[in-house]
Amino acid sequence: MKYLTMILFERLGLLLVIAFVLTRIPGFRSLLEREFSKKMTLVHACVFGLFGMAGTITGIVLDGETVTARDFVWIAVGEDQMVVSLSLVAIVIAGLLGGPFVGLGAGIIAGAHLFFLGGIGFIANSLVNPLTGLLAGWTARFFSNERVISPMKALFIGVFPPVLQMHMLLIAEPNSEDMIATVNTIGLPLVLSNSISIAIFTAMIGIALKEQENEAALATKQALTIAEEALPFIKKDSAREMASGIADLLYERLELAAVSVTNEREVLAHRGMGDDHHKEGDLINTSLSHHAIDSRQMQVAYSRSEIQCRHENCPFEATIIIPIMDAHESAGLITFYFRKAHHMRPVELVLAKGLGQLISNQLNTIAAEKLKTHIRDTELRNLQAQINPHFLFNTLHLIAALYRKDPEKARHITVHLAHYMRFNIGLVSTSLIQLEKECQHVKAYIEIIQTRFSSRLTIHFSEPDEIADTFIPPSTIQPLVENSVRHGLKNVIDSGEVIVSMEKTSTNIRIAVRDNGSGFPETILKDAGNTSPNQQNGGAGLYNVNQRLISLLGESARLHIRNLPDSGSEVYFTIPYNDK
Repeated sequence: MKYLTMILFERLGLLLVIAFVLTRIPGFRSLLEREFSKKMTLVHACVFGLFGMAGTITGIVLDGETVTARDFVWIAVGEDQMVVSLSLVAIVIAGLLGGPFVGLGAGIIAGAHLFFLGGIGFIANSLVNPLTGLLAGWTARFFSNERVISPMKALFIGVFPPVLQMHMLLIAEPNSEDMIATVNTIGLPLVLSNSISIAIFTAMIGIALKEQENEAALATKQALTIAEEALPFIKKDSAREMASGIADLLYERLELAAVSVTNEREVLAHRGMGDDHHKEGDLINTSLSHHAIDSRQMQVAYSRSEIQCRHENCPFEATIIIPIMDAHESAGLITFYFRKAHHMRPVELVLAKGLGQLISNQLNTIAAEKLKTHIRDTELRNLQAQINPHFLFNTLHLIAALYRKDPEKARHITVHLAHYMRFNIGLVSTSLIQLEKECQHVKAYIEIIQTRFSSRLTIHFSEPDEIADTFIPPSTIQPLVENSVRHGLKNVIDSGEVIVSMEKTSTNIRIAVRDNGSGFPETILKDAGNTSPNQQNGGAGLYNVNQRLISLLGESARLHIRNLPDSGSEVYFTIPYNDK
């Protein structure tokens, strides 16, 4: 018994080597992920069935209670001999990983092989394999929440298939004293060797899976780091500057023979080997590159013929071609070059795929930000087109009238009008300006309006000291003052008053514009500044100001609008104050 046990463990060592190789097959991962299909079920059943046949071939032959010296069981055995097969290890693993159908299919293949070899108890040995595969598959359903069953559980489960085999041998020949003696001889060695081998196999699968997860995690982390470092280059307006920066970064961070960045037509940057014939400005002429652009899917080449380089001394044997998408349109390609195909490991494939997705997402985000900026600029230009002609014509009429009565005042208003118009012309040149410049703009407007409506309107303006380091969206306060003049005081004949106040705290500046007019109608007070001017009569200025404050300074800077207890209304907001 001791000698038999040693031989079985020796032969099972060969099977475990095969099992180790099996865990390195790429298609084996789909079995671990439980991604089943009819095709993959058939493939896995055949693979494990062949693995079971290998277990039989590496088994031993018993002649009575004596081990017949055979290296491998290749041919049929005599009628007085028995094949002690190790196929149950493969069949149990097939059932545990693939379920009943994979286990049954593998068992049928291994069982048919045992049936062909013949010998004592060949029917029982043939039937135990498909039956074990089926039972192991049903057992695996109790552990469906585990990706791979633990070695201790596998050790426990591995005890039962050899016991089942012993019972079937005794059932096949119930009154045979020779069979009883054979079962006593092989029973314990088979139980020990099978259960321990199944436990070792599941441990190997767990290690292989952990290696894959660690590689994927490392690739993901590296892709995130590179994508973050690439962001400054992606933001560049020049395509060649962007491509050059990304190519330098990738070549420096990754162990590649070369890397190139292209648009849809030509090479924009190339770093590394092969720069004598892979040059900037070369047109894209390989079918694989065009296929990557058209399909928007990563393409992989494993040979020089697939790369289709026309240079006979090209050093590259493998490439990964990554399409970069911009708003669902192909913006270009990033190509990783390798000198040998085996240099391209699975981790490089995972990294390349993740990197392409991250850079594409960054391009889409930047494009959305640019679009948002263009929309904001368009809104400002529309606001200028609405305000400037109306305000300009009235002011010019005022200046013409003043030149007859008070030329000095006319010149004074002309200077303020020039300042006001100069500010409006540069309205879209920047998103934020210093509060000090905004105050100058408001003062110019107030000076003009105060002169026009001097008989019925007074505007008070106060500002705190040291506001040069505070920033505000341009043309924010002036529309609020204009709204008070045009709407709040439209029914006030005399003694109209508008107060523009700024109160500074340690972190914020509160800016308020209040008037003593009729206030906001209750029907629009709640939605004033929040509803699109298409849905609300008037209020275009309030709406635009509110949207720009929120988009540029955050939700805390939004407009607050209320009617005052006595009369009039107040519109106020707060902006962060940078106290250096």
